[in-house]
Amino acid sequence: MSSFDVARIVAELRTYIGSRARKAYHPHWEQVVLRLNPKEDAQVDLVIVRGKRIYLSRRDRPMPPNPSSFSMLLRKHLMNSRLVDVRQHAFDRILTLDFETRDGIRSLVIEMFRDGNVLLLDSEGVIIQPLTNVKYAKRTLKKGELYELPPSQIDPRSLNSNDLAPILSESDADLVRTLASRVNLAGTYAEAVSNLASIPSEKIASELNDDEIEKVQSGLQTISMQLETESGGFLILDKRGKKDLAEAGENPLAKDAVFEEHGIEVVPFTLPQHAEFITIEYPRLADAADAWKGGWDATATARRAQEKAAELIDERQIRDEGSALERRLAQQERAIAGFHAKAESQQALGISIQNNWEHIDTLISQTIKAVDEDGWSSVRKKLKEIEWIESVDPAKRTMKAYLPDEDGEPGQRIEIHLDQTVHQNAQRYFDAGRKQKEKSAGAIKAIKETKQKIASGEKKRAKDEAAGRLHTVKRSKQLWIEKHRWAVVGNGQLMLGGKDARGNDTVVNKYLKREDLYFHADIHGAPSCALKLKEGFEEDPHPLPGIPEGVPALRLTQTFDSENFEKTTIEDAASMAVVWSRGWSSGGAAATAFWVEPTQVSKTAETGEALARGAWIVRGKRNWLRDLKMEMTIGMAIINGIPLPLTGTHDAVTKWCSRWFRIGPGNTKKEAIANQIAKSTGLTQDDVLGCLPPGNIEIIEEKTIES
Repeated sequence: MSSFDVARIVAELRTYIGSRARKAYHPHWEQVVLRLNPKEDAQVDLVIVRGKRIYLSRRDRPMPPNPSSFSMLLRKHLMNSRLVDVRQHAFDRILTLDFETRDGIRSLVIEMFRDGNVLLLDSEGVIIQPLTNVKYAKRTLKKGELYELPPSQIDPRSLNSNDLAPILSESDADLVRTLASRVNLAGTYAEAVSNLASIPSEKIASELNDDEIEKVQSGLQTISMQLETESGGFLILDKRGKKDLAEAGENPLAKDAVFEEHGIEVVPFTLPQHAEFITIEYPRLADAADAWKGGWDATATARRAQEKAAELIDERQIRDEGSALERRLAQQERAIAGFHAKAESQQALGISIQNNWEHIDTLISQTIKAVDEDGWSSVRKKLKEIEWIESVDPAKRTMKAYLPDEDGEPGQRIEIHLDQTVHQNAQRYFDAGRKQKEKSAGAIKAIKETKQKIASGEKKRAKDEAAGRLHTVKRSKQLWIEKHRWAVVGNGQLMLGGKDARGNDTVVNKYLKREDLYFHADIHGAPSCALKLKEGFEEDPHPLPGIPEGVPALRLTQTFDSENFEKTTIEDAASMAVVWSRGWSSGGAAATAFWVEPTQVSKTAETGEALARGAWIVRGKRNWLRDLKMEMTIGMAIINGIPLPLTGTHDAVTKWCSRWFRIGPGNTKKEAIANQIAKSTGLTQDDVLGCLPPGNIEIIEEKTIES
């Protein structure tokens, strides 16, 4: 964002003065999100992408399960605070948001230049915490330092012809470059001024005459006036995007993909050079920025998770970024070089002591004689006058002395033990050198083992890639759906089921909404299930790199485009309800289930009756579905950036996944089948085991990369 863009964003943010700050998030190392709650509007996210952009968004934005220390600090200081001011420093790319808290004013400073930064200040302007510690030539950004603004930049809006003339005459660059670098204009605005002045952009700035300088100044006034008097924002697309945009229609994911591929820039007002491009107008510049980059930024959490797992996914990234084994190998190689250097240094000192036998022997004998006659205190005072001795240590009976260099002046410093002979002192250095050589021998052996492990790992990765296996990483926290039984049904709708009595209560109390449906198998002890109308799975518009062929990248959404349930979706949900029941372990081939509206489900029992935990009363008409097949399918997928088994009915899963396992009741323990699937796919055995139904199973049919 340029200074013009920042000025417009500040004006738009000022309309949110009075809003309450809610939680802060840190979904990616480069991104900070602060949730605002306006007085008479829905909550909105202030998205800060350091050094690049800042805008407002209401997108569905998955957040990290474990907040970072920086986001926790922002929550501690800003939670429930009130936004009282938003301002721009001079005409620079620096915004300051002031929040009124119970401890006084807290300021959030957002620097948009260079690599960018986000800093939290107290009421005195002292930095509570920066996102990144930085030290510049004239200021330091770290905790406890007084925040200092950088020198103010030129404000092009206030320049007249007399101000411009010396700036242009002293430049040896062309007009556009001079305006961009010396007049604090971004390249696109510098080009606009050149067009408005009807002066070729490549003309050397110092060659402009007075009339041309007047035209340049007039162009500056024109765009400055547009900034002050106009509102809104524009997304600029190249002409190639026209066809793709028409094909995307109103599909938000398709439009995100078109905007990302064909987007050029966003501006607060159109400029002359935009006449040949496609321009899309929005009510605010923040809306235009959200349309262009919002889809990409909303996947920050998944990208961060994938970046952490990058060394397991892409061999090239392993080499570029350095895996644990590669780092270990580099450390071992550096250690060997250090051992050899120390060994040579110690041996060289031992030789030097031998070569200066008389010098060392004299220092030892004279020091011992002085100590015996006058004591250590007197010797210490006399040492200040002796250039060959630096210091003495009475407790250890050692001294730091110097060996003569080529010119006979004090050179290399050594440690001499007064109770040892010259030969013994030299031998001590020789022994130290030998120990360093022994260490290097051990390190060479360790390097050989590390290289063998790297080769073995590369061989395994090549084998996994050939088999199309996923590469999973250890996770500290599960997705929220993994706390329950879950499946995909129909066109991507989400179905939830309880894992136990407590889970049954949670599914109904927390997740069964008015527009959803309640399902239950006609078997005692079967789980309560909720079929979600507006929640489900959709293609991830920004799939992460390194995903094997045939594995879809999906993401959870709470804005599923569905007005009612199709017949096939209801049938799929009923099938999963019986799969999750005891009917599976009993060996039955088919079963019956029913569905009702959420209003028919109640915890209120009849008079004199009591309900156990997990039990529900269903009143009114039940909609029965009979002869439901006792089978399910497991596919390989990436969900919210995490490799997971995608479970559901066969048609629902195979709609997304081209690699799958179709299973039914059998005679094999599910632990053995889970292990088999995990080895074949690369999924973790625990994740596979968690999605399998109760009881023994068998694989009816499978489709893998080999088949």
